[in-house]
Amino acid sequence: MTEHPWLATYPKHVKWDQEYIAKPLYTLVEDAARDFPDCIAYDFMGKELAYCDFLDQVNRMAKGLQGLGVGKGCHVGIFMPNCPQFAIAYFGILKAGGTVVNYSPLYSEYELIQQVEDSETDIMVTMALAALYPTIHRVAQKSRLRHLVVDQFSSALPFPKNILFKLFKRSMIAQVAQDEYYVDYGKLLTNDGVPAPVDIDVYEDVAVIQFTGGTTGIPKGAMLTHANIYINVMQLENWAIDLERGKEVTIGCLPFFHVFAMTVVMDLSIYIGAKVVIQPKFELDAAVKMMKKEKPTIFAGVPTMFTAMLNHPEMPDIGMDNIKMCMSGGAPLPVELAESFKRKMNISIAEGYGLTETSPVCTSNPYDRESRKGSIGLPMPGTEVIIIDRENPGRVMPVGESGEICIRGPQVMKGYWKRPDATAESIVDGMLRTGDVGYMDEEGFTYIIDRDKDLILVGGFNVYPRVVEEALYEHPAVHEVTVIGIPDNYLGERPKAFVTLKNPDEILTENELQAFIRDRLGKHERPKEIEFRAELPKTMIGKLSKKELVAEEKAKYEQAG
Repeated sequence: MTEHPWLATYPKHVKWDQEYIAKPLYTLVEDAARDFPDCIAYDFMGKELAYCDFLDQVNRMAKGLQGLGVGKGCHVGIFMPNCPQFAIAYFGILKAGGTVVNYSPLYSEYELIQQVEDSETDIMVTMALAALYPTIHRVAQKSRLRHLVVDQFSSALPFPKNILFKLFKRSMIAQVAQDEYYVDYGKLLTNDGVPAPVDIDVYEDVAVIQFTGGTTGIPKGAMLTHANIYINVMQLENWAIDLERGKEVTIGCLPFFHVFAMTVVMDLSIYIGAKVVIQPKFELDAAVKMMKKEKPTIFAGVPTMFTAMLNHPEMPDIGMDNIKMCMSGGAPLPVELAESFKRKMNISIAEGYGLTETSPVCTSNPYDRESRKGSIGLPMPGTEVIIIDRENPGRVMPVGESGEICIRGPQVMKGYWKRPDATAESIVDGMLRTGDVGYMDEEGFTYIIDRDKDLILVGGFNVYPRVVEEALYEHPAVHEVTVIGIPDNYLGERPKAFVTLKNPDEILTENELQAFIRDRLGKHERPKEIEFRAELPKTMIGKLSKKELVAEEKAKYEQAG
């Protein structure tokens, strides 16, 4: 492959080989508060928080956490929906010297316990919501967690919504136990806001442990340093066009606990002093109403969001007339969807590509031209994309020939938490082996042919068949299990399980098996269908084979539609 073929077509406003100087990640807030003290950092359902007040609360959070023993080497989890408190906790943990561990509200109790123990999380910041607190309280009773820092959701709301929420949404509010785990969020922040300074080594100290299946499907914690994430934010800002610091508006409807939203929505917005209008979770009508009012200039989403917007009855009048930067990630962007959005909205969606291990963005289509159909774009500044021979990793493939996509750059993780073996397998000669197969054209644009063959992308979230299979195997009647992804018109893919029973004469219904695994899997991981079979396809050596089932489901889908 020609060395760095992307240089000939690289965006004129971006210097590919520039070097970046990183800072501690919490300085994003300090710098924004210095430069834009009175600008709005967050608007949550009408309640605004200026950057100067945001920094004050971050400092108070840091001081309060230090009083609980948080410092370098201490891991603090965040288990809450999108809200200003998420960002306050995130940057407060970092300024206290701790490491953030992001937890998905979609996780089951079993998964949460596993992740708490594996990551050595001692403190969890959460909310008194019925969908969160009872679960995390049970986790605390069964794990190493020492403290639950609990805030009331109503405290994030403006008057009179805060009163109305308590009156009319009582079913959503959890009864909080005043026990040995409980720490009141408000009281924790009642201090002078002067945390003890912490010496951060940005290239060595881990800012975030973000769990991922990596390239093998076994959940592991990717260690992202302060420099990894800070530089990825700088790369994204360099990549954009015409952004004005202190004047942009971002819609925050992607979940902040996901690495895509963490960096592209939360961190990038603070870096440029943007106003983030937060939606706790993506709801189409509410999002359109919000966009019409706020006139956003930055929008990052997953393909399912763009599909939903494209089918909104008020399309194209959905409030996106001022968009400057529109990025899609988390799952492959269908060419037809991108073309329809461009045709109806006159907005080019720049498809990017990244992994948890790359903080996450490593390639993107440029904003100075039309996106290249089917391509994940060019490398970020300071980033190399290398296509290697999967059978002979020392060989770099020529232009146009397929191989494994590898990434080298300052945003590549430090490694996997407590998994030197997995780190050594994934990072070779300074390159991250992604496990994805693709090729690069003569102008440096990369195309993915096949993502990790077992990975299922459900609305932008990774679902690993092995996790689902293991949950099903726990049922005493189950003999063999194979899980694959099947097409879903809204979420892109959903898991489907194929099961054989130990006793063919035993009666086990799909509903019974679904009920059995309900508490063992997150909502997004649960199979859309479970099909019972007398036997499952196998390879010549007796290994369960998925390809025949994938072909069957693909044929059924094409025939149906």
